[in-house]
Amino acid sequence: MQKAAPKPIIIETERLQLSELTPAIYDYLFTTCSDNREIMEYLGLKTTAELAEEKDKYSKGLSTYYQSLKNFRLLRKSDGKMIGRCGFHTWIVSHRRAEVGYALLDDKYKQQGYMKEALGPILAYGFEEMDLRRIEAYIADYNIPSAKLLQHFGFQREGVAREHYVVDGVNEDSTLLSLIRPEYDQLKSSWNLKYKVVK
Repeated sequence: MQKAAPKPIIIETERLQLSELTPAIYDYLFTTCSDNREIMEYLGLKTTAELAEEKDKYSKGLSTYYQSLKNFRLLRKSDGKMIGRCGFHTWIVSHRRAEVGYALLDDKYKQQGYMKEALGPILAYGFEEMDLRRIEAYIADYNIPSAKLLQHFGFQREGVAREHYVVDGVNEDSTLLSLIRPEYDQLKSSWNLKYKVVK
C-alpha cells in the first residue's frame, strides 16, 4: 500500500501561499514519486542537474539528531505557480536557532515585493511556532537587495565570515546578520503582517 503524502502546513498571505517543505516531504517525494518531472515541478527545479543535486542531498541525509530544516515553497495564488522558496535550512533545534534562506526562481519575479511579503510571516513562524531564539542570515556584501530586505526586518550586522561560501568554485566572504527574539517582539507590530497559518 502506498503511503499517504504528508500534509504540509500552509501560510497564506495576500498574494502567496507558503507551503511547508520538510524532510518528511522530501522522503515522500523521493521514495514514492517515480516521475522526475513531477518532482522537479514540485521543487521548482529547472534542470536534471538540479534534480540530481537534490537527490544527492536527500541521499546523504537532510536532517540529523542535531539539525533539521523547514522550508516553504512560494506559490502564487493567482495561478498556483511556484516562484521561489523561503525558510530555514540550518535549524539547530537544541539551541533554538536557525539560518534563514530565500530565493526567487526567476528574475522576472523580482522587485514585486514577493520576498518581503513571504519573509515576514516566515520569521514570525520561526519565533512563534518553532520557538526560535535567534535567526541568522549570511549574505554576500554585494547583494544589496538582500541586505535591504533583512534591514527592513531589523536584522543586525554582526561581522564577516571569511571564505564562508563557495560561488562558482571560489570561496567568498559572507556578512553575518541576526535577529533575536526580544528584537522581534519589539519590532513585529511595525511590520504590519497580514497572514494566517493553516495546519
